[in-house]
Amino acid sequence: MKFIIDNIFLIALALISGGALLVTSLQRMGAKVTALQATQLLNQGKTVVVDVRSAEEFAEGHIRDAKNIPLKELKDRTGELEKFKERPVIVVCNKGLQSNRATALLKKAGFTNASALLGGMDGWQTQGLPVSK
Repeated sequence: MKFIIDNIFLIALALISGGALLVTSLQRMGAKVTALQATQLLNQGKTVVVDVRSAEEFAEGHIRDAKNIPLKELKDRTGELEKFKERPVIVVCNKGLQSNRATALLKKAGFTNASALLGGMDGWQTQGLPVSK
């Protein structure tokens, strides 16, 4: 007990800094949807899929009706998606890593319903879901 009283400021500092790290990492992760949730959203008919992979990767196979806007170009091309701002947007990449960055960019641009596909196209294909070429 004496140790806690003697070091209360150090303990408080450690707890506050740990909490700050946790909050920032959770904010970076953003919203995610599973392949099942994405399928349900797509079946409702008002969902937009944005594929942030390269044009070559997109040509190898993509989710039906997906719009290909590579991650490097997304910031400059968000205007192409303006009319979909109020709709759910699912962002897709290969494994689900780049889509987190893309989702954060879209949310900053005002796309409040943007989500990353958990597992990306690899997860989608693992589930045996349809791919267009």
